[in-house]
Amino acid sequence: MKKIILFLTMCLMAFPVKADEGMWFLMFIERLNHRDMQKMGLQLTAEEIYSINHHSLKDAIVQFNGGCTAEIVSKEGLVLTNHHCGYDAIAELSTAEKNYLKNGYWAPDRKSELKPSSLYVRFFVRMDDVSKRILAKVNDKMSEEERGKAIQQEMAVIEKENNEGGKYTVSVRPFFQGNEYYYFVYQDFKDVRLVGTPPESIGKFGGDTDNWEWPRQTGDFSMFRVYADKDGNPAEYSENNVPLQPKHYLPVSLNGVKENDFAMILGYPGRTNRWMPANGIEQNIKYAYPAWVEGAKTGMDQMKKYMDKDATVRLAYASKYASTANYWKNRQGMIDALTKHGTVKTKTDQETKFNTWANKPENKAKYGNAVANINKYYAMTNEKSRHDNYLQQMFRTTAFAVVSTTLGKSLDAYVKADEAKRKEMYPEIMKSVEEGQKEMYLPAEKDLLAAQLKLYATKSTGYPVAPIVEKLAKENNNDFTKYASDAIDNSIVVSPAKVKAFLDAPTQEKLDNDPLLTLSKGLIAHIGMKSPELAQAQNDFGAGFRLLVDGLRESKIGMIKYPDANSTLRLTYGKVRALPADKRNADAKINNYTTMESMVKKYKKGDEEFDLPVKLIEMNKAKDYGRYADKAGYMPINFLTDNDITGGNSGSPVLNGKGELIGIAFDGNIEAMAGDVIFDPALQRTINVDIRYVLWIIDKLSGAKHIVDEMTIAK
Repeated sequence: MKKIILFLTMCLMAFPVKADEGMWFLMFIERLNHRDMQKMGLQLTAEEIYSINHHSLKDAIVQFNGGCTAEIVSKEGLVLTNHHCGYDAIAELSTAEKNYLKNGYWAPDRKSELKPSSLYVRFFVRMDDVSKRILAKVNDKMSEEERGKAIQQEMAVIEKENNEGGKYTVSVRPFFQGNEYYYFVYQDFKDVRLVGTPPESIGKFGGDTDNWEWPRQTGDFSMFRVYADKDGNPAEYSENNVPLQPKHYLPVSLNGVKENDFAMILGYPGRTNRWMPANGIEQNIKYAYPAWVEGAKTGMDQMKKYMDKDATVRLAYASKYASTANYWKNRQGMIDALTKHGTVKTKTDQETKFNTWANKPENKAKYGNAVANINKYYAMTNEKSRHDNYLQQMFRTTAFAVVSTTLGKSLDAYVKADEAKRKEMYPEIMKSVEEGQKEMYLPAEKDLLAAQLKLYATKSTGYPVAPIVEKLAKENNNDFTKYASDAIDNSIVVSPAKVKAFLDAPTQEKLDNDPLLTLSKGLIAHIGMKSPELAQAQNDFGAGFRLLVDGLRESKIGMIKYPDANSTLRLTYGKVRALPADKRNADAKINNYTTMESMVKKYKKGDEEFDLPVKLIEMNKAKDYGRYADKAGYMPINFLTDNDITGGNSGSPVLNGKGELIGIAFDGNIEAMAGDVIFDPALQRTINVDIRYVLWIIDKLSGAKHIVDEMTIAK
C-alpha cells in the first residue's frame, strides 16, 4: 500500500495534474488532491469527505438502482436523484389513468409514498487495497483464462471474509487494467419508495432535441425515500418499516453559484476508457459505433410509430426508448468528437514512444510484444465489432431476441423439474411473464424484430451473420415482415396466456420447436462463437493491454494518474465554468447558467419536447419565485461546471466548498462527447440542475412545502 501511494505521489510531482480532470478514489484524497482542492475553495477536511470510523460525505452518497447516483438530503432518508434515473420506477407506477410520468406526483404524507416492484440504493461502507494479495496468486506462465480463474477464486475468498455473514455486499474490482485490485464493502437497502416527481414536461424538458446540448433548461430530478426496519437495518418492503436515519445527509445551499466557484461531485461513474489503445478507438469510430447508431435509430423509429398512437403503449416503451435515444445521440457524438480531436493519432504517437521504450534491452522481455499483440487483435475484430453491434441493438430494442436466456431458460428448467419443483416454479414464472407483458406491445414487437433482422442481415457484410438469419434472409429475400409476424403468433413465450398453457402441459418438443426460442438460441450462440485463432488473439490482447498500461505508468509516458471509472465511488472537483462563447450563447453576458425566461422562450404549447405546465408559465410571468430566486432576480434553472463525469454520475450531488448541495448533475455537453476516452479541459462540462429550481418546483409550483421543510437549508 505505502509503495503504491508513494508511486502515485511521485507521479503527481513529476506531472502536475489539472485539478478538474480525474475521477479519484476517496481513500487517497488527502495525499493526492486535498491541497489542490483547498486552493480552489474546499473548506472540508479529508476526514469529513471520507472516514471509516466517523460519518462523512461518503455516507450521504448512494448508488441508485445499480446505474445512477443519488444523495440523502434529510435525516429521514429522503433521496434526490435525476428524473431519468427514476424513470423506470415512475413509469412502472404509472397507468394511463394515473400517469405520474406525464403529470407528476407528490406524496402528501408517508402513507402515500409509492413502492415500485424492484428498486434499491447502495451505501458505500469502506474500501481497501488487496493488489499484493491477489497478484501473488498469478504468474507470467498462466494464460489469461487461467489467470482470470485464479483471481476470481481469491476474489471470492476476500468477499466472503468481509461480508460479515451476508450483512454486506462485497465487491473486488480490478483497476489500471488488472494491475491493481481493491475491495469495496456496501450495504443495500431494498425498500425504496417514490416521494415525488415533476411532470415529464419539466423533468425531460427539451427531450431528444436538447439532450447533450447547451444551453439547457431541464428540471431533471425525482425524489424517493429509503426505508429500514425499526433497528435501521435493510429489510424487504413492509408497512412496519420506518424511514432510514442516515449517518449523514446533505444540507442545501440557496446562495447560488457564480463563475469560478469551487464545485465537487461525488458519484458512481460507470465506464471510461481513457487507457484504450489507438486501434481500439479507431475500431469504435469506423466500425462499432456507426452500427450502434444505425441499430438504435432503427429500434427507435419502430417504437415511436406505436408510442405516438397510444398512451398505454407509450408508457410501456418509455424507458426503453429513452435509454436507446440517449445512447444513440451519445455514440454519434463520440464519433464526431473523437474524429475532430484526432484522438487516434494522439494515442498512436504515445504508443510509438512506448514501443520504443518497450523494446529497449532491459524492457523487451516483459513489454516488447504488447503493442503488436494489441494491434493484431483489433485487426482481427474490426468487422466482428460492426456485426456484434448490429446484433446487440437487436438484443436491446426487441423483447424476444434474447428470450432463450431469460424466459426460455426458466421454461427449460420447468420441463426437467419434478412435480414438487414445478409447483414452486409456476408462480415465479407467471409473475415474471406478467411483469414483462407490461413492457411490450406485440404489433410493435413484430415490426421491431422484422426491422432489426433486416438491418442485421443486410449490413453485417464483413463478418458472417448467424446461420439461422442467413437461411431466413435467403428464403424471404431479406424481407422479414411475414417471418416475424408468424414467429410471434406461433410462439409460446409471447403472452401470459400462452405461457400458462405451456406450464399446464409442458413438453421438451414444444420448447425445441418454438420459433422465437430457436431464433434466440441461434443469435446468442453466434455472437459468443470464437475460432481458436480469435481466442488466442484475445488472450494475447488481454496480456498486452495490461502490460501497456503497466508500462505507460512505469515509463511515465502515460499522463493519466487515475484508474478508469468502473461504477465505484469517485470524487471529481473543479469550478463553475462557462463554455467558450459561440453562436449559441453569444447573446448571454455569461453562459454558465440558464434562467426560466430562456426556458419559456423555448415553450411550445402541446409539443412533446417543449411543452410546459400552464401554472409554471403564469408564475414566471408574475415573477413568483419566492426565496428561490437569484439575488439578481431571475429564476435559475441549469448551470455548468468543469467536473469530470460520465454515465453513472447521473443524479450525483454538486457540492460547494462547505459540502452543501448546490445542484444535481444530469448531463454533459456534445462538444466533449469524447470525454469517456479523452479529457478536454477547454470544452469538458457537466450540466447541472440548480438546487434552487428543484426546491421551487417542489414548494411553489407543486405545493409540497412539507418536503422542503424536511431538508436542512444552510444559513
